[in-house]
Amino acid sequence: MSRRPARRRRSPGASPAILRHAFERYFARALPPARTTPPRLHQAMRYGALSPGKRLRPLLVLAACDAVGGDWRRALPAAAAVECAHAFSLIHDDLPAMDDDDFRRGRPTTHRRYGEALGILAGDALLARAFEELARLAERGVPAARAARAVRWLAAACGSRELVGGQALDLAAEGRRTDGLAVRDIHRRKTGALIACSLQLGALVGGAGAARVGELGALGRRLGLAFQIHDDLLNRGSSLRRLGKRAGTDAARRKATYPRAVGEQRARLEAERLYAGVARRIRGLGPRATALGEVVLAAAERVR
Repeated sequence: MSRRPARRRRSPGASPAILRHAFERYFARALPPARTTPPRLHQAMRYGALSPGKRLRPLLVLAACDAVGGDWRRALPAAAAVECAHAFSLIHDDLPAMDDDDFRRGRPTTHRRYGEALGILAGDALLARAFEELARLAERGVPAARAARAVRWLAAACGSRELVGGQALDLAAEGRRTDGLAVRDIHRRKTGALIACSLQLGALVGGAGAARVGELGALGRRLGLAFQIHDDLLNRGSSLRRLGKRAGTDAARRKATYPRAVGEQRARLEAERLYAGVARRIRGLGPRATALGEVVLAAAERVR
């Protein structure tokens, strides 16, 4: 029988619904208006970034800040920054030279809607916007040294050793037989690095010490691996309506996925084990981490 993290009673403080509502309002205003010159570029940016999604990474930023005793409102620029970086990675991942996907989050991908050139440029601009947002942390009362650290951490998480490096390894592994260890390495870079950075940024803005920031970063790596394994499983046996993008594309492209490397049953058990372990560690952080635990639970139970 599969085991899911148990739900807990809410504690006083921010709920995931409150965090999401605040984030959506902030994020829509943080992006340049659609009529800004050049308008087609800014429309493409908003289309790719504001499309309906789980908002897992920005919610992790805000909930982690709250969990360590910080004011989560101060972390809104960091939350917007990680979502800009995530949107950049999705837009570029969908391009014909990469995964060549026609749908994302239930509607045409950015390059299908605006053309390949503007898809590339929209992704580029969103990544640049991420660092504009991090520079605003000081306006929210975050000490300059911590704001500078946030910039460095997000840059590293998005760079050649982590997210972009994971994308390169993913492309190189297409059509080849890969074992579980190789796939885990790809997933930890391509997905885990930004999720880990989200938790670290929230803790950093919240004033946590190095040990707590490091602990949450390690949990983020495990959470990212679980999340990507779950995505691999959904791609294997889901539908466009449920998944928000075409199912079966990983198999068609012979992608390096965990189910392909170790088998579907073992992949499912591994994802559940990782989710349960992360949830258990978060419960150990105390009642302030209730919202963070609920965000993790929602990721474990998602259907899209």
